[in-house]
Amino acid sequence: MNWDAGKQGTPRDMTTEMTPLWKPSAERIADANITRFIDFVNRERGAGLTDYDSLFDWSVTELESFWDAVWDFTGIIGEKGDTILKDGDKMPGAAFFPDAKVNFAENLLRRRDNSDAIVFWGEDKVKRRMSFSQLYDEVSKFAQALKAEGVGPGDRVAAFMPNMPETIVATLATASLGAVWSSCSPDFGIRGVLDRFGQIEPTVFVAVEGYYYGGKSFDTLDKITGILAELPTVKKTVIVPYTRDEPPIGDIKGGVSYADFTGAFEAGEISFTQMGFNEPLYIMFSSGTTGVPKCIVHGIGGTLLQHLKEHQLHSDVKKDDRIFYFTTCGWMMWNWLISGLASEATLLLYDGNPFHPDGNILFDYADAEKMTLFGTSAKYIDALNKSGLLPKETHDLSTVRAMTSTGSPLVPEGFDYVYRSIKSDIQLSSISGGTDIVSCFVLGNPVGPVWRGEIQTRGLGLAVNVFDDDGKPVVGEKGELVCTRPFPCMPIMFWNDPDGAKYRSAYFESYENIWCHGDYVELTPRGGMVIYGRSDAVLNPGGVRIGTAEIYRQVEKLPEVLEGLVIGQDWDDDVRVVLFIRVAEGMTLDDALIKKIKDTVRKGASPRHVPAKIIEVADIPRTKSGKIVELAVRNVVHGRPVKNVEALANPEALSLFGNRPELAD
Repeated sequence: MNWDAGKQGTPRDMTTEMTPLWKPSAERIADANITRFIDFVNRERGAGLTDYDSLFDWSVTELESFWDAVWDFTGIIGEKGDTILKDGDKMPGAAFFPDAKVNFAENLLRRRDNSDAIVFWGEDKVKRRMSFSQLYDEVSKFAQALKAEGVGPGDRVAAFMPNMPETIVATLATASLGAVWSSCSPDFGIRGVLDRFGQIEPTVFVAVEGYYYGGKSFDTLDKITGILAELPTVKKTVIVPYTRDEPPIGDIKGGVSYADFTGAFEAGEISFTQMGFNEPLYIMFSSGTTGVPKCIVHGIGGTLLQHLKEHQLHSDVKKDDRIFYFTTCGWMMWNWLISGLASEATLLLYDGNPFHPDGNILFDYADAEKMTLFGTSAKYIDALNKSGLLPKETHDLSTVRAMTSTGSPLVPEGFDYVYRSIKSDIQLSSISGGTDIVSCFVLGNPVGPVWRGEIQTRGLGLAVNVFDDDGKPVVGEKGELVCTRPFPCMPIMFWNDPDGAKYRSAYFESYENIWCHGDYVELTPRGGMVIYGRSDAVLNPGGVRIGTAEIYRQVEKLPEVLEGLVIGQDWDDDVRVVLFIRVAEGMTLDDALIKKIKDTVRKGASPRHVPAKIIEVADIPRTKSGKIVELAVRNVVHGRPVKNVEALANPEALSLFGNRPELAD
């Protein structure tokens, strides 16, 4: 069987749902970027495409033609070179546009008028905006200041920053010089920061003096001092004001205020250093819950090309759109968001608690700033649903065309809530990929329908398939998410991995020359995708593989349950399913609720899915980006150590799972 052919194994004539939740209008289809792209490749390359399905098939069989067309259609600034793909039969080892020269910042700073480039809300405390012209000038000054500190191609600039305009300024200034950017959010502890930045040896450190969360301010200066004590390579520390105008920074090693750092320089034309397509842009980090975080290095051109494709073709982002993603600078969705500048869109930034003070602030933001793309997480949508908020009744939201959800699988009831209580005429795109590719494997299709509980499509140019236990492609069955051909946004390397052993181990040990992503999924007959959880968290009672999301989908639709976490506990030479839950306010886990949960799981999934034990806990541990940590809890339950608890937002919650008497029988 030809695993690379897009048509193989993807018949779309069978459905389990009779009616989609949403379909684009004829006018919307005609106006979509993806419709223009189909016309473009038919005209310029004689592709003969008729619809999205034929475009997808062409994009994964004619890789070179597709990515060449994306470069031209999105108007990438740079020298393309003559070769589109070198060593295309090797994974890892393939190289896209090996002769190209490009600068990431130049592409994001192509617009220089007085329209909004960035709007920023820091909860209800701070509101600011910055025009494209002002952004260019700020980047110009910051880049000159970095250059005066000796920063050049390949040097690392690290940031301990919130999602605010100065973070984007510093990122683009770093990229303009061909240097490498890495960031995390200021809620990280000292050890969590050092586990990341200590590996990459930055020379300049950009840090905020404090931040707001839940209406309170948090001082970070002591943490900054502690971090710098173990980062000997840092020569200059730029302190950005946020909660106060003149923080006391006299004791900060190499400390200088943002204003003083850039104040000696006049804004002018930026001299963008032209870099190779596959030279480093970002160093990002794995969650670190199973050991010291892996340092994943993403390339300049691959990141730019992939983000432009995802924004313009899959998210229908156009010039003057106003795009938002609720994210911190420690999550790859922040990197994804800021690339929206390359499509000449306005970025709407928010930092803080999305439910402060009353749960409405993000919808207030959407109305006030005429948001067009509302990006969030499945956990946020679930929390909205359980809170009883009805934005459809309290807000206008007429400008919002699309909503994206990621971080964890969006349950079918989450789809229902969005269309019932937020907006009926909206493209709801559940999306999934990760830090590993700084983008998505599966995501939205603006010209296709939305089906309940299903991600719309596989990414164009990504030969995504699902393999069964025998390594054969399957449709309508659960298996491993794989990508059988190379793609531009594969990491260019792992930091401090000179022979590439860590890189190969992460993605290429399961199948030779094929990327294995570690997600347990199902490709539906109509070409969509359902995510059942991470492969390493799959439960295996009685030898039957069960994705954790299959249980969450049943349990978390109950109003009595706020959220759950499920693991497999080794028991009697087998594995039994153990479910931990947080109950809603005023509820307790009694026999009646236990029976209701088990009946719901049995009816909605199968008897095999029914937990053997259901245990109430006060909190559930999660990463800084909000993902629950099943593997860490499993280790605690089995008395095994948990590495790098600094990676967790609430590490104290792990203590709730150890030595539970309920698990002794």
